[in-house]
Amino acid sequence: MTKVEQNTPIFLRACKREPTEYTPVWLMRQAGRFLAEYRALRRQYPFLTLCKTPELATQVTLLPIEKLGVDAAIIFADILLPLEPMGIELEFTKGEGPVIHNPPRSRAEVEKLKAVEAEKDLHFIMEAIQQVCGELKGQIPLIGFSGAPFTLACYLIEGGGTRDFVRTKSLMYEDPPCWHILMEKLSAAVISYLNAQVRAGAAVVQLFDSWAGILSPRDYEEFVLPHSRRIFHALSSKVPTIHFATGAAGILEQMHAAGGDIIGIDWRIDLGEAWQRLGYEVGIQGNLDPAALLGPPERIESRVAEILHRAEGRPGHIFNLGHGVLPQTPEENVITMVESVHRLSRDQ
Repeated sequence: MTKVEQNTPIFLRACKREPTEYTPVWLMRQAGRFLAEYRALRRQYPFLTLCKTPELATQVTLLPIEKLGVDAAIIFADILLPLEPMGIELEFTKGEGPVIHNPPRSRAEVEKLKAVEAEKDLHFIMEAIQQVCGELKGQIPLIGFSGAPFTLACYLIEGGGTRDFVRTKSLMYEDPPCWHILMEKLSAAVISYLNAQVRAGAAVVQLFDSWAGILSPRDYEEFVLPHSRRIFHALSSKVPTIHFATGAAGILEQMHAAGGDIIGIDWRIDLGEAWQRLGYEVGIQGNLDPAALLGPPERIESRVAEILHRAEGRPGHIFNLGHGVLPQTPEENVITMVESVHRLSRDQ
């Protein structure tokens, strides 16, 4: 291994499918509600205040680095933040999650959505990224992220979270031109947002398409793929990209066609099978069930070993959960998982 390679953080080498001494690991929501320090901050500040105050967002972002021993940080933010500068009134209510008070209900309302100038409209995120990078000093990479257009559209049209996505699918089927206008506007916002994060210092960016798994392959190809592909084509070539969705076993090939250097998968599909379907020219991220971290240490270690076995030591595997850390997860169980990934992958 050359000196340059040795100085490159292991997470970045894995993103480029280069050989690594062990499998790197980070966690979605690794700076979330399971951490006592985060809960203390939430008792003092509303969620959006934490997101929009660079010093606080920096503090939260850095919480898990030393405490958990993860190989990457992810900027503390929310996937819905780009909607606000588009003219959307967003609120996070206790126990209910995000609520959108003015969801667009007509083509005229969709057409009125504003363009996003990320450096200006979301400057607090860029400031937080710069502060975090200053603290990490290149030793630990920082991941930037955004919600994908389809997932943003779901929240926007439904007015918040939903289980049936009736309004979203009704718009897709009843008025495809209006749907594509909305997706084009959202795609432009995401492109501006992610490229601004790269300029601010993010070393990797992840596109969260949390709800893409509700779609059939046919619908994904028609209503989502062109827009996600546009984003990946427009992103800075300076950094690796991760494309993540939940419940997406039926659309893996379509996600790969849309783009991303690494495809993130959840626990509903065997990692070995997923990688075989995707092809080994792409990296893979995943895929422990977050609920597995509620079990005893020996079961956590067993599940980690199973996933590492499925990966077969191939370059390009990044260990992660199939979704975010559950709020009731004991901190010591997360540490057990991280240590198990590092130790067991070294022994392979």
